Amino acid sequence: MTGPDAGIGCRDLRVHAGGRELLSVPELHVASGRTLAVLGPNGAGKSTLLRALGLLSSHRVSGQILLDGRPATPALMRGAIAAVLQRPILRRGTVAANVISGLRFRGVSRREARARAWPWIEALGLAPLAGRDARSLSIGEAQRVSITRALAVRPRVLLLDEPFTGLDSTTRADLLADLRAALNGQPTATILVTHDRQEALALAEETALLIGGRIRQHGPTAEVLDHPSDPDTARLLGFTNLLPPALTGRAHTLAARPEHTELVLDPSEGRAGEVPVVTGTLRRTVALGIATRVDVDTPTGRLTCLHPGDVPATELPPAGSDVRVRIRHARSLTAAE
Repeated sequence: MTGPDAGIGCRDLRVHAGGRELLSVPELHVASGRTLAVLGPNGAGKSTLLRALGLLSSHRVSGQILLDGRPATPALMRGAIAAVLQRPILRRGTVAANVISGLRFRGVSRREARARAWPWIEALGLAPLAGRDARSLSIGEAQRVSITRALAVRPRVLLLDEPFTGLDSTTRADLLADLRAALNGQPTATILVTHDRQEALALAEETALLIGGRIRQHGPTAEVLDHPSDPDTARLLGFTNLLPPALTGRAHTLAARPEHTELVLDPSEGRAGEVPVVTGTLRRTVALGIATRVDVDTPTGRLTCLHPGDVPATELPPAGSDVRVRIRHARSLTAAE
């Protein structure tokens, strides 16, 4: 189906368990051919939302789940969705047999299933592993098989529940790139649940920030990730330094990431200018290899700075020193604080 209603969504979605409301989403829509990242901390309700949208929840769910603009039914969803979970679930047999199993489950003959799955096997780099016993795979290889199996059925809706958890950085980067390339041009509405903003940036055109079972922000990914609306979303997005007006003299609280916050090492530098500079007491410095973390206590809370790793420790003041901190890049939190 094409048109503005194509895809998956919900209206007045609520999920309850044990007398407690776990999730409340007034409205959400992911269009065909688009990817939405649902970003949130642990316990925010991300997986709860994913299961509810896929009609997979064991909790009490109210409201409407919409598939292509129509109320979804279990029968419709069984043929429309494919899901990839945090931990890959593989059957006995070869890699190729695992990839085609989703098609076989949908009644496709073995020969046709292999023909339809093979382009995906090649696209996701599994051709050299096609004949290997799936039980011998690494975690990264097994997750690659799970993703390929889901893509091979050409689902109308693809649900990804933190599929990159536990992968080393190289494996994760390679799989992210291959999945992004595989999704390009496909008429699939994809929902990625993640706690990692880099995964959202790599895969999703839109991002929703879910905190405490509520969507606090939703919009184009680059805009959402760099423009938090309140202290909670700021912390979620890595803007862990919150500077209230009492500290900066500005009209609103400022939020800054540690990598955009640094000590003023030259005492001759002036205090005036467009870049905020605040005073505090150096609490500690910790060498992290590629950077040095510097924690500074201020009258309104602690700030964290990240200095490049090549800054010699002798250039940094000792703990207990009075220091100035420069905020090179900050966002103003103009929403309710």
